[in-house]
Amino acid sequence: MTQFNETVKELIAKARIVSFAEWEQSHPKAAIAIFQAADDASRYLSDEDLMQIQNLSPDNSALIPVAQFLRDRAAEIVDEARETVLATYPEIVQPGGGLYPPERAQACWRDFWHFLCCITYGIAGSHTRYTSSTGLHYMNLLYQELQVPLDAMILGLKSIKAASLKRCEPNQQEALAPYFDHLITQLAAFQ
Repeated sequence: MTQFNETVKELIAKARIVSFAEWEQSHPKAAIAIFQAADDASRYLSDEDLMQIQNLSPDNSALIPVAQFLRDRAAEIVDEARETVLATYPEIVQPGGGLYPPERAQACWRDFWHFLCCITYGIAGSHTRYTSSTGLHYMNLLYQELQVPLDAMILGLKSIKAASLKRCEPNQQEALAPYFDHLITQLAAFQ
């Protein structure tokens, strides 16, 4: 297991990329607390969470079934994104590559899983702007410190978008794209 220095540990703790601060206009505090609890635990919203959110905030819950659908397919979506990154950058996991040794690659795939999780929060809450500028700032510093290959991460996010949207109904794809594009744009700003 990779040992992180104190700087990296501090950055990891501060790199919380989701914020529900702007949701108070559209969601009751009890619904926001459910989102926050899931984010604090670094987990997807459960069926029970989603049902409670829908009951608490019915006007902003039209896309909850989509968030649930994507959550249930997270492993295959992340696998597909990983395959795309590896096909595009086969050397990335080889000695000298940006995702070598294997622990670095595993951290990358965990980030993909987490990115999709964050996107599903936005979808479930009908908020395309679900990120924290402060958390993203620290994530950028973390990625710089760890020399994360940004081209591969951005490709991974675009691949998560493609893999997710192709699993959704064609009439939903246009409405869902901004949730993915928001995070892609934020990550692209790291370059």
